[in-house]
Amino acid sequence: MKIYLFIISLFFCSISFAQTSISGSVKDSKNGPIPGANVRVLGDDAGTVTDVDGNFSLSTSKKPPFEIEISSVGFGTKKVNVTSNNQKVAVSLADEETKLDEIVVSASRTPERILESPVTVERMGLQQIKNTSSPTFYEGLENLKEVHFNTSSLNFKSINTRGFATVANNRFMQLVDGMDNSSPALNFVLGNLIGLSELDVASVELLPGASSALYGANAFNGILFMNSKNPFTTQGLSFYVKYGQTTQEVAGTNDYWDFGIRGAHAFTKHFAAKANFTYMRATEWIADDRRSITGGTIGHANNPNYDGLNTYGDEVTTFLTNIGQVSRTGYAEKDLSDNKLENVKADFSLHFRPFDNDFEISATHKIGIGNTIYQGANRYRLENFIMQQSKLEVKGKNFFVRGYVTTEDAGDSYDMRFAAWNINRLAKDNTAWFTDYATAFLQSQIFLGFNASQAAQFARGFADDNINPTPLPLTPSGLPRFQPGTPEFNAALETVKADADFTTGSKFKDNSKIYHSDANYNFRDIIKFAEFQIGGSFRRYALDSDGTIFTDYDGVIEYDEYGTYVQMQKKFMNDRLKFTGSVRYDKSELFDGQFSPRISFVYSSGANKNHNFRASFQTGFRNPTTQDLYIGLNLGPFALIGSASDNLTRYVETLPVSQNAQNTLGQPATVTMSGGNAYTNAYTVASVQAFAASGNPADLEVARVSLVKPEQVKAFELGYKSVLENGLAVDINGYYNMYNDFMSTSRVISPYYGTAGTDSSDSNVQLSYAALANGDRRVYQVYSNSATDITSLGFGIGLSKKVYKDFELGINYNHAQFEFDQDKDPSFIAGFNTPKHRVKASLVNDKLFKNFGFAVNGRWSDEYLWQSSFADGMIPAITVFDAQITYKIPAIKSVLKLSAANLGGGDYLQVVGAGRIGQQYLASLTINP
Repeated sequence: MKIYLFIISLFFCSISFAQTSISGSVKDSKNGPIPGANVRVLGDDAGTVTDVDGNFSLSTSKKPPFEIEISSVGFGTKKVNVTSNNQKVAVSLADEETKLDEIVVSASRTPERILESPVTVERMGLQQIKNTSSPTFYEGLENLKEVHFNTSSLNFKSINTRGFATVANNRFMQLVDGMDNSSPALNFVLGNLIGLSELDVASVELLPGASSALYGANAFNGILFMNSKNPFTTQGLSFYVKYGQTTQEVAGTNDYWDFGIRGAHAFTKHFAAKANFTYMRATEWIADDRRSITGGTIGHANNPNYDGLNTYGDEVTTFLTNIGQVSRTGYAEKDLSDNKLENVKADFSLHFRPFDNDFEISATHKIGIGNTIYQGANRYRLENFIMQQSKLEVKGKNFFVRGYVTTEDAGDSYDMRFAAWNINRLAKDNTAWFTDYATAFLQSQIFLGFNASQAAQFARGFADDNINPTPLPLTPSGLPRFQPGTPEFNAALETVKADADFTTGSKFKDNSKIYHSDANYNFRDIIKFAEFQIGGSFRRYALDSDGTIFTDYDGVIEYDEYGTYVQMQKKFMNDRLKFTGSVRYDKSELFDGQFSPRISFVYSSGANKNHNFRASFQTGFRNPTTQDLYIGLNLGPFALIGSASDNLTRYVETLPVSQNAQNTLGQPATVTMSGGNAYTNAYTVASVQAFAASGNPADLEVARVSLVKPEQVKAFELGYKSVLENGLAVDINGYYNMYNDFMSTSRVISPYYGTAGTDSSDSNVQLSYAALANGDRRVYQVYSNSATDITSLGFGIGLSKKVYKDFELGINYNHAQFEFDQDKDPSFIAGFNTPKHRVKASLVNDKLFKNFGFAVNGRWSDEYLWQSSFADGMIPAITVFDAQITYKIPAIKSVLKLSAANLGGGDYLQVVGAGRIGQQYLASLTINP
C-alpha cells in the first residue's frame, strides 16, 4: 500500500500545474460535422476526439503559443496555432486518405498514433459505429481483423482472439471505462450485458494479444476497451429505437425490439451528469440439435439408449439385464424455457471538475439485467440475471486512481439438464421408471410375442405414459410423463426452477462479488529524459453461491490478488525509433508471484514517417479462475471439482454402492467420496473404457493429476503499418505464442473402494478393479495443467482504400493454427475453436448521394473443430453478408437505418450445442441533437 500512497501524493501534486484549455469544432468540406476526429497537442501527449457533432475540448500543461493537429480517417490533417487560453477554433478538413493515423491509448496507457503502437491494435470510432451493418455496434466488432465470435445466444456473443476459447472465454478481458465487467462467478464476459449503449460509445479499442505487462492476470489472449462519452464534452438528449424481425428455421419469424436513450448535461463548468437506459427484447436462436451423443439413430424408436445433444433427461441411463442399455425419455431444450430474451441496461454518473483544468472526480453506477443462454458443461438459462458495478474515480492529465465493486445475482437462473432430470423424477423416480420399463419389456415378449423392437416401444410407452392397452397385469409405479406445454409440465418446471438442490431441482444461487482498485501515474511533466509510468492494482474475490456452484457451504470464500508495474518509453534517431519497455509483478495469495515483462521497438521510415515497422516480445499469465479453484458441482454423470488444495476436502458426496458389491464383497450400502478422490485416487477415462472392453487390468492407467497453477505464454509479434502514397492503407502482423502450464480440464474415474494402481498383487488395487467391474465408480472433471508443449501462430493482413470517389473498399485475411505434442499428454483437449482461414471484406460509402449512405460486410471462414466440455464436433464453413443503408434527416438531426444481418443466407453454426444463427432485418431511427 505504500506505493499507492506515493502515487496518490503525486496525483495531487500534479493539480498545481498550469493548464491551457482549447475547444472548438471540426467539419468536412461540405460543412458537416466530423465525429471521432483526433485532436492532439504537438509536442505533448494531450489529446481528445470530437463528439458526434464534431465538437471537442481539451486541456494541456503547455503554455501558448503552440500548435494542435486535427486529423480524421478519410480526411487530411490540419494544424492550428493556439495563442491564448480558452481559445475556440473552427476547423474544416478536406477529403484525403489518412488511415491508421488515429490516436489510441490502450496499447501503452498513453495517447499515441495507431501507426506507432508497439502492438497490434484494432479500433472502432464513432464513424465506424455509425456505419456498422450489424444489429448492434458490439456485433459489428466481428468485422474487425483478428476477431472471431462464439455465439451462445442471440444476445450473448463471446469474443475470441488468437484461439483457445469456448463460450466461457477466460483468456479474454473486457474493460468498460476501466472496469473489468467479467462475471465474478462465471469468470468471463457476458457480451454487452453490462456494457455500453451505442449512444454513449466514444471509441472501442481491441488488443488481440497478451497484455499482462500492463493489465494483469487475465489479459492473456486479448483485451477489449469500451470508452464512453464524457458529459462535459458530449451533452444533450439522444434517442434510438430499432424494430425488426429475426428468422430461424427452428424458432420461426419473431419480433425484435431495441430502445435506448441518453441524457447528459453540464450544469456548470464544474459539475456534469449523464444517464443511459437501453431495453432489448427478442426470441432466442433455439438450439435443437438432435444428434445422438451415444451413437445410433435419432430418437428412441430404434435406439433405446438415445441421448440427443439438445435433449435433456435422456442422459439418465442404466443397463437392464437381458435388455441392454436404456435411457429415459428426455425433453427438448426448446421446451425447457420460453425462449424469450431481454436485456435492460442502465447507468448513471456524476462528474466534478473542481479546478479550471482536466482534474475530474466521477462516480458511476451500472446495472444490467437480462435473460440469455450460457453454455458450459451444461446449457444454462440465465433468467433475471443481474450484474451491477459501482465505481469512484479520480483522474487528471497524468494520473488516475479508481476503485469499483462488481456484484451479481443469478436471479432465477437454472440448469436445463437438471430441470429435465427432475421434471422426470417428479412424475416417476428413476428406479420406478426403469422397473416399469424392464417389466413391460419382458412381459410383452413372454405373453404377447413381441420382438425386441416392438417390446422396446411398448415398454417406453408404459414407463413414460402408463399406456397399457393389453390385458397384461401391469401396474404403473408413478404418474404419466408430463407433456411439454401442459399445465402439469409448466407447474413441474416452475417447481424445479425454484429448488437449488440438484437432486430435486435446478436453480443456481449466486451473489458473488469482485472488489478492485487500480492506479497509474505518468511522470512526463516531471522526467523529461523519457516517459515513465508506474501503476498497480488490488483485487478481492468473494464467492457466494450458498454451495450451489462453489464449495462455500460454510460461508463466503475470499482470496486476494495484487500487482504493480513500471513502463518506460523513449524515442531515438530523430524520433524515428520508439522503444517501449515494461515489467509487471502480480501475486495471488494462492500462488507464487509472476513477472510479466514486455519490450518493443517501432521504427518509422520514409520522408513522412508513414512506413512503420514494429517488433515486440512479451509474456502473459493467467491465474486459475474461481471455478478452476473452488467449484464443487454435481452434474449427474460427472462432478466438477476445483483444484484449490482446501477445496478437495470441502466437496463431499454420498453415493450408493451396487447390490453385488454389498453381497459379494461386504461393502456398505453407501460410500462417502471427497474431491480428493478425483486428484489422488483415479484412473484415466480411456484406460477404464479399455478395461471394460478387455477385462484386462493391464489396460488400466492411473491418472496423474496435479493441482492447478497459473498458465504462462511467451508472445512474439512483428508488424507493419502504412498509408502508401496512392492512399492504400496496409496493416500486416504476425505472431508466435509458446504456452507453458496450459490450463486444461480432463475427466478421471475414481473407484468407490480400493486403491487406483497397476500392481495386481496388491489387494487394495484388486479391490479397485472389482469396483470398476461392478460399476461402483465416479466420474470427475478436474482442473490441472497440461505437460504437453503447445504453440500457436498466425498472421493477418488488412488493406483498405477509396476506390472511387467516396466508395471505400476494405479486405482482411487471418490465418491461425496451433501445434502440441499429444504423446506428452494423451488426454489433452486443446479447444482451439478457431478457423484456420478467415476472410472479411467491406464496401462503405456514407456519402452515396445527398443524405444517403450504405455499407456491406462479408465474412467467410473455413471448417474447423469445436471442442468443449458440453460437446465436440465440426463447425461447417460459413459465408455471411450484412448490409445497411442510412438516410440522414438534418432537420431533426436524425438518421434512419435499414439493415440486414446474414442477408439471404441460411442458418449457420458457431458453437456445437448452441442454436444456429438465422437472419435479422431491422429498421432504426436515431435522434442525436
